[in-house]
This record gives sequence, C-alpha cells and structure tokens, in this order.
Amino acid sequence: MTDAVELCASADLVDGGRAVSFDVLYAGQSSRAFAIRYQGQVHAYLNRCSHIPMEMDYQEGQFFDDSGRWLLCSTHGAAYEPDSGACAGGPCRGGLVKIALSESGGLVRWHTGPHLKPLKF
Repeated sequence: MTDAVELCASADLVDGGRAVSFDVLYAGQSSRAFAIRYQGQVHAYLNRCSHIPMEMDYQEGQFFDDSGRWLLCSTHGAAYEPDSGACAGGPCRGGLVKIALSESGGLVRWHTGPHLKPLKF
C-alpha cells in the first residue's frame, strides 16, 4: 500500500509549462523530482537523465522544449516522452524513473512505494 503526499494545486501545473519540483528519498538517496502536465494529464519523474545521472533542468522547472512536446536534458539534449518518460532521442540510456501521481479535488499528490519515500529532514 502506498501513501499519498500532497504536492501542489492542480492549477500549478499547466500543459507544457514549468514543472513543480520536489524532493524524495529514492533507493535510500536524496533526489530531486519534478511533476508536469502534458495533454491534460499529470506526470512525475526523478530529475535524473538516463544518459548521465545529473539533473536535467538548467533553469529551475524548465523541462519542456520550446514546442512543449518533449522533455529535454538541458546538458546533453536527451529527449524523453512527457507521458511515459521513454527515451525519444539523443544520448539517453533508457527512460526516466516515473513517480505515480494522482489528481483530485484540485490537488496533485505523489505516491510512495517500496523504493520511494518522502525526504525527511
């Protein structure tokens, strides 16, 4: 069973717009993650390029290309499908690590799992 952690208001995520970033504990390590909206649906991923494990956004919250169609790693240009995290081109080695989200009552929540927990300070 997973727990739901409140992330943001639904209105904070606009199709093809800025992401909402958050911190998670993934496989025992502190990691950044991000949530986006694409074609009306919310999606979240670890902020870790599969090419070289580094954060993908050069400017905070900017993951979409200019067309709003692809998620891009700003360092090496790897492109990912916004709805699945699958590699779409460039120097990626697999897809992004997806984080389960739900949306109801005007709120977006992310869901914990066996390898994904809230980061506690």
